[in-house]
Amino acid sequence: MEDFKRIVDEIKQGRLKPIYFLMGEEPYYIDKISEYIEDNVLDESEKGFNQMVLYGRDVTIDDIVSNAKRFPMMAENQVIIIKEAQALSRSIEQLVAYANNPQPTTVLVINYKYKKLDKRKALYKQIVKTGLVFESKKLYENQVPDWIRRVLAGKDYKIVPKAAQMLVEFLGNDLSKIENELNKLQIILPKGTQITADHIEENIGISKDFNNFELRKAIGEKNKIKAYQIAKYFADNPKDNPLVLTVALLFNFFSQLLHYHGLSDKSSRSVASSLGINPYFVNEYITAGKNYPMKKVSRVVSALRDYDVKSKGVGANAMSQKDLLNEMLFIIFE
Repeated sequence: MEDFKRIVDEIKQGRLKPIYFLMGEEPYYIDKISEYIEDNVLDESEKGFNQMVLYGRDVTIDDIVSNAKRFPMMAENQVIIIKEAQALSRSIEQLVAYANNPQPTTVLVINYKYKKLDKRKALYKQIVKTGLVFESKKLYENQVPDWIRRVLAGKDYKIVPKAAQMLVEFLGNDLSKIENELNKLQIILPKGTQITADHIEENIGISKDFNNFELRKAIGEKNKIKAYQIAKYFADNPKDNPLVLTVALLFNFFSQLLHYHGLSDKSSRSVASSLGINPYFVNEYITAGKNYPMKKVSRVVSALRDYDVKSKGVGANAMSQKDLLNEMLFIIFE
């Protein structure tokens, strides 16, 4: 996020690079930088003759170079944006000749999503010298709540940890999808609002009481009644609550709990830092640690590996999601 801000600030100051090579697994920041250049480098009156969007599946490297070498018309710069450039992965190294001597009045933006240049090869090394390479890395799910908090803070909103966790649980680490939902909330809620679990439930449709976050909490507290209530809700709404996701989240929880048992320093600060969790959730791990000794946690982790396979339809003997989930809870609680 800091690199993204720096790049945008440089563009605002008119410090343009002749080549922006935007690559990596996370498309969110690639799109944001590309869209910012598309919207802001040229005036509206200049865009008609001097801004062009091409698609990797429809062009060759020679086409890109030919367009990039043109001179702008009645403007200081021209902007050439190549979307879906990953379609050119087999021939992308041919761009090195242009990268050696790029047209100074052209801003060439290459969106190379889900792939990366080989940093050992000439093209990467040359663009680093004459232009800019930006690698957009996927955030781990435990990093996304803090990303949500920072995005909202920049727009004068706050969010409680549970509400952020609900979004991550429902949408994973897909930043574009999360941003779409946050934008909906910002339309509905006035600036200065602290977004709560109730706001998420009412406006996005994620249940604040029947979700994997609450199931994890119920299991940690050994609240069997609540856990089986949530399991029933999941079984009645399987499309919104796939078993494979539930198993993965519980596996992660018990794996972290195993790590927790191995900590010599179990202070709240140490637990939050060591497990990579928000301090708000530390008490859940302390409670679960009391209810599940290390040997039990090890057995649960082993069992969850089996249920991960079964949730994908292997060796489950045609058991329903309801039966698999109830059986899994029985194993955890026994």
